[in-house]
Amino acid sequence: MTIHSSHPFLPPEDEREPLRRLRGRMPAPVTVWTSADADRRAGWTVSSVLFADGSPAELVGLVDEDSDLWELASETRVLAVSLLGWRHRGLADAFAGMAPAPGGPFRLANWTSTDWGPVLSDTSGWLGARLLDGDPDHAGWGLLVRARIERVELGEVDPDGALAHLRGRYRALDQPS
Repeated sequence: MTIHSSHPFLPPEDEREPLRRLRGRMPAPVTVWTSADADRRAGWTVSSVLFADGSPAELVGLVDEDSDLWELASETRVLAVSLLGWRHRGLADAFAGMAPAPGGPFRLANWTSTDWGPVLSDTSGWLGARLLDGDPDHAGWGLLVRARIERVELGEVDPDGALAHLRGRYRALDQPS
């Protein structure tokens, strides 16, 4: 076995995609989007997300069109979005399909049922949204999903900080006093 000082399968820096490298230098919030019907639940980790204030306020995000979440949300037309904190980083990996989750990622935490889908019980905030009519456009490799925000709930501020993704790693962003 050889020990490498860097990732053995990562291309040299000058051969990497510049836009991906630029995007990786911007901290991104980490959320879990969920949807449910009477028989099924589905979720997906999303960090390409924007909440646009207005009347009505909107949720905008990039979602994998092949995900179970999109299959279910396109039927139910609703989404619940839970903000993740530092303690939820393993949950984020499970919903992204990057970490094992025996029995499914919903078994890794406690959830509350809402009209928009399951919400993480210890989230610092969540929202419920209804998909806008029409099919979403593609944006890059994902679907550019837009939804009207119908409900916003705030929980306790996470004492360990909000979960962000930066340069391929999770970071805790401390909350201001």
